[in-house]
Amino acid sequence: MNTFRVLLVKFIMTFIMAIVAFSFFNVNPAGLVLLVALIATIGNYLVGDLYVLPAMGNVIASIGDGILGAVLAFIVSLITVSFNVSFASLFIFAVLIAAGEYFFHPYLSRTKNVAPEQQAPEQQQDEHSEHGEHHE
Repeated sequence: MNTFRVLLVKFIMTFIMAIVAFSFFNVNPAGLVLLVALIATIGNYLVGDLYVLPAMGNVIASIGDGILGAVLAFIVSLITVSFNVSFASLFIFAVLIAAGEYFFHPYLSRTKNVAPEQQAPEQQQDEHSEHGEHHE
């Protein structure tokens, strides 16, 4: 349940940022702005939160999330005729996402039972020891 709640918070944050970037700077249909927010949320969670954040830290993951969000929005604009972006709107979206993710990542780290759960190396070692596995 915590994973759903975390993803919902992330989606709402991303949707608000997409509205600012793609509805105020470029007039786009609300449904496509919603689609971009959904795609950016999923992409940033799968790439940024699960892989980049644990490996490289909050600042790099936040910048990467901003860039990935803008790239995904640009790809949507290439695929759909009615979703229009400009360099300015993509840049604003990237900056907003990076800033939002910078503050979202500590919340993500504090939230327990978010799938897939990350375990510290000593916890993994303890589990191996409990199951009779010894590394010497």
